Amino acid sequence: MKKYIILFFSFLLLSCSNDDVSVQKSKESKIVVEGWIEEGDFANVLLSSSIPVRDVVDTTNVLQHVIRSAKITISDGQNSEVLRVKNDKNRIPPFVYFGNTLKGEAGKEYSIKIEYLNRVVEAVTTIPKSVPLISAEYVKEKPADTTGYIFVKFDDPLNEKNYYQIATKIEGEEPIFVPSFYGNLDDKNFESPSVALKINRGVILFPETQLKPYFNDGSVIHVKLRTQTKEALDFWNSWQNEIVNSKNPIYPSNTSLKSNIKGGIGIWAGYGQSTIIVKTPAKK
Repeated sequence: MKKYIILFFSFLLLSCSNDDVSVQKSKESKIVVEGWIEEGDFANVLLSSSIPVRDVVDTTNVLQHVIRSAKITISDGQNSEVLRVKNDKNRIPPFVYFGNTLKGEAGKEYSIKIEYLNRVVEAVTTIPKSVPLISAEYVKEKPADTTGYIFVKFDDPLNEKNYYQIATKIEGEEPIFVPSFYGNLDDKNFESPSVALKINRGVILFPETQLKPYFNDGSVIHVKLRTQTKEALDFWNSWQNEIVNSKNPIYPSNTSLKSNIKGGIGIWAGYGQSTIIVKTPAKK
């Protein structure tokens, strides 16, 4: 299996304009958090320190910025647990903090507290109620094509405010769910509560930037519909804007990435989730 860097360890750098590089490099690096807890699942957290904008972004440098010895506590206000860390060789960086007792429930609020050296980083999120996928289908523009797109259908609940993210994972190729390009959705933009969408494959930045919007024959594709908070929507939209606006997506054009992390940068997000597995035709 190919190794993929976690979505934003490669771009949550000490982003700055050329005029500010010397100033930024003199400052203490920030703690970078990518954490989530889904309905029906346990918490996962990826932790690193930010990489100066002019440093080389390669496997060696990324591994030097991984944080493996933090204490991470997750709480729902009544129960809490301290996450453990494991080595996942299919990822770069290969270390993931994970829970195994506190399972996500819709409607509950979850706090995270990260203690590392003399620093404390905190955030709070809520898990929205899941919205089920009705269908996910692999469709080609022409029968002879060997590539295609995913079309999904779901019903947006009436009289509820919802924000969504659609993500995909290709079995045997990607160890993580990758947010679809333009797959972050605000239901205020829906023309009907019966939603039907074409999904573009998401962007992977490292070790090799992958910008192909389509899927291939011979793939088994896990398609996930997540409900998310407004804070998570804003974060992922700002991430997407950096990819669109930057000539090199590994180096953001500015520091506009949103965050709900106090004392650090990144995202701590609660998600509702519904997943469908799509099998594409065998390769010819």
